[in-house]
Amino acid sequence: MQRTKRVKKVDKVKKVQEVTPLELARARPGTPFTVTVDGDETDALPGRTVAAVLWSVGITSWRRTRGSGAPRGIFCGIGVCFDCLVTVNDRPNQRACLVPAAPGDAIRTQEGTGHDELG
Repeated sequence: MQRTKRVKKVDKVKKVQEVTPLELARARPGTPFTVTVDGDETDALPGRTVAAVLWSVGITSWRRTRGSGAPRGIFCGIGVCFDCLVTVNDRPNQRACLVPAAPGDAIRTQEGTGHDELG
């Protein structure tokens, strides 16, 4: 009989439970919620980052560089490179790879610094 490697999981009351990889594979996502991307409503799943939500609707580039206007999206995926900047709920320069999506979020692609030019 083949032994299954077990991993430990901590539940909400801090009890340690053993969970097999098979049990993890059977996990189901929570109830979807709605966010807006550049004014269009889309569904998002709990636990996804803003970058994952953008990818799920086919958006792979969501800002352009100030100098050359080259398209940018996710590059490093760990918040170091700052290529994935978006505006979330009117807060510019949010790293899409780090910000968890939340119900009702208004996500906007970003140009330049993300700040409106002063009039």
